[in-house]
Amino acid sequence: MHVKTKAIVLNSLKYGESQIIVDLLTECVGRVSFMQRIPCSSRSGISKQLFQPLTILDVEFDHRQSQKLQRLKNASIAWPFSSIPFDAHKLGIALFLAEFVTYATRSEQQNHDLFLFVENSVMWLDTCVSSFANFHIVFMLHMTRFVGFFPNTDERHDCPYFDLRGGCFIPHAPAHGDFLKPDEAGMIQLLMRLNYTTMRLLSLTRSERNRIVDVILYYYKLHLPEFPEMKSLPVLKELFC
Repeated sequence: MHVKTKAIVLNSLKYGESQIIVDLLTECVGRVSFMQRIPCSSRSGISKQLFQPLTILDVEFDHRQSQKLQRLKNASIAWPFSSIPFDAHKLGIALFLAEFVTYATRSEQQNHDLFLFVENSVMWLDTCVSSFANFHIVFMLHMTRFVGFFPNTDERHDCPYFDLRGGCFIPHAPAHGDFLKPDEAGMIQLLMRLNYTTMRLLSLTRSERNRIVDVILYYYKLHLPEFPEMKSLPVLKELFC
């Protein structure tokens, strides 16, 4: 099947002297991996510079479901970055989120809404000027809408605990240990109300922000058992004061 679609670069890995393996999240067919030859000259063929994390591309390829690794026919930049590669804080977030999306969408088939969410989020990060320290938190929480375990945050005054396994508030601490006590559970409703415009109103210390990230990642691991440790997490945790 011949495919022309937008795609977002998640990661790339050098393979031999002149090839790379690239994982893309595509709009039309979901996650797709490619074996791509990289020519010695950047003036011919497809350049490796196209495959930086979270780069938004227009791609063309013949999708053969019997093959694990596809081959690109054409690829070009769909959204030229204006700030992400040149801002250390944005680049750190981008590297983290590219790894995060890689693990959170491993078996994702076509999901138009998910793709648009990631694409619009990347473009927002690239164009924003300031106040994006909470961006990755809002991104990870809102992405739960598209991967199947969006938390039920209906207000229940008699349910002060949050069950991470069930993704809901409960009246008493469960027998298992995967829950948030009332002091932290109360943050869930607040965080889920935030969007990229309003997140600047929430002031967090570095330790508070990092604790929230740890809880969100643990939530993903509970619902995606093969979700591994994030290699880029230590760098992310040092980005903001």
